[in-house]
Amino acid sequence: MTPPLPERAGRRCHNVLNPLHSTHYFSPDLGRELAAVGIEDERAAYFAVRAAAMGAVGAGTVTATFFNFRHELVAGHVPAVWRTASPEAVLAARLRAVDATLRRLLGEDVIASGEVAEAAKLALRAAEACTRTARPLYAAHADLPVPEAPHLALWHAATLLREHRGDGHLAVLLDAGLDPVEALVSHTATGKGMAPRWALGTRGWSRQDWEAASGRLHERGLLDADGELTPAGAELRRDIEDRTDRLDRAPYEHLGAAGVERLTEIARGVLMTALTAGAFPEGMVGKE
Repeated sequence: MTPPLPERAGRRCHNVLNPLHSTHYFSPDLGRELAAVGIEDERAAYFAVRAAAMGAVGAGTVTATFFNFRHELVAGHVPAVWRTASPEAVLAARLRAVDATLRRLLGEDVIASGEVAEAAKLALRAAEACTRTARPLYAAHADLPVPEAPHLALWHAATLLREHRGDGHLAVLLDAGLDPVEALVSHTATGKGMAPRWALGTRGWSRQDWEAASGRLHERGLLDADGELTPAGAELRRDIEDRTDRLDRAPYEHLGAAGVERLTEIARGVLMTALTAGAFPEGMVGKE
């Protein structure tokens, strides 16, 4: 009999795979590769590399699938970015950037290790149980070929698992009655979300938008006068994560408890190496 999956095992695995996927967003290698195909604006580069798997989509599709960006910010770069570089050129540039980033952060010994190859196989096996229905970002990435190199295959699988969970998470946020800014504010209030200055600097919202969303959450009894989560607010955020877990359980149940534990163990070690090498800017997460 297959051992049951421990509670939140899938979330713990996601929490180490998701940052591995995200390392390239903060990498100078991405800026260099995107500039080589003509995309020099950092925001345009982000929209392009994450949306390219869906093809030359318009601003509406990007706003809908990315969720927490101001539409006017998106529309300032999409679809214009596709006149600069095709989605195919962007995807190729992204993979080159991921390769360079992981080699720089992890080193050749880790890249060539048996553990990375093992993790790639485990993550790809988990992704076999992901489903396309109502999951547009996952579905688009699932149509891309799996890279041959193990470190790139691991990154690709991490991307599939990230977007699969993310698509489900958006459905839960909508059902919880949180708009994009309210979702950002309430997540930041947990101490685990993007710091307000990072959110405001990258998502296109103004300080007035942030304060208005805080006011709405306060009226709902989810934030107190100091901007901290009330017990009801903390319970809502816990429920959001638990419901996201339920929508995302299939890949980890498919992999099995032992496989999830092993994948989490290897990915955590790889992530710690990347973090030590400075994969992310300081002060990105928090309440300030």
